[in-house]
Amino acid sequence: MTSHSLTLGYVPGGTPAKWARIWAERHPEVPLRLIPVTAADAADAVRAAIVDVALLRLPADTSGLAVIPLYEETTVAVVPTDHLLSAVDAITVGDLDGEPTLLPLDDVITWPDAPGTPVDYRPETTKDAIELVAAGMGALIVPQSLARLYHRKDLTYRPITDVPTCPVVLAFPQGPQPELVEEFIGIVRGRKASSSRGQAQPVVKRTAREKTLAKQAARAAAGKVARKPGRAGRGRR
Repeated sequence: MTSHSLTLGYVPGGTPAKWARIWAERHPEVPLRLIPVTAADAADAVRAAIVDVALLRLPADTSGLAVIPLYEETTVAVVPTDHLLSAVDAITVGDLDGEPTLLPLDDVITWPDAPGTPVDYRPETTKDAIELVAAGMGALIVPQSLARLYHRKDLTYRPITDVPTCPVVLAFPQGPQPELVEEFIGIVRGRKASSSRGQAQPVVKRTAREKTLAKQAARAAAGKVARKPGRAGRGRR
């Protein structure tokens, strides 16, 4: 394998640590560069070869890309810790009826008839929206990983049980892949190190003389075992 680097882009809240650790164990000679990318730019970064592969959320424009589903994120509502909804462990869409909700310009959750009542002002980023939640302007609906990423002591979040989840996928260009990308895809898919592409050790064929010597050694070892005295070989009393 050629010793250069592999670049992995990941959107905010993405969790590439597990795969990065496995990569480092299997290919310590090839650095894995982790580059944060915005949700809006993640797919373009792959198409423009800024990154080799990317962890991104759907829905997204993945034209020209191949994707592998990774996991589904729980959708949650972020609210102040003293909010009425914080009194329960989980909520439903009905619980958000009439609740002011913030919709940042980089919103990553899109579905028809989203719960709550959007406020007129749209903050530029999810991080900005978190600040407005803390100020009491409304709730924020996000994937759980983003709620954890922007955690504050004065905020909490509750899972919404009856809304779509947020799919996270691995994206890479369509078509044949370079060896390093294939190796990373294998890790993501759970391929064991012994079965990784390009990792199999070549089988060394023995010469006829080496085979003969091995057989003679095996026979000699077997003869020693056969001659070893057992209980039946002990002298009579």
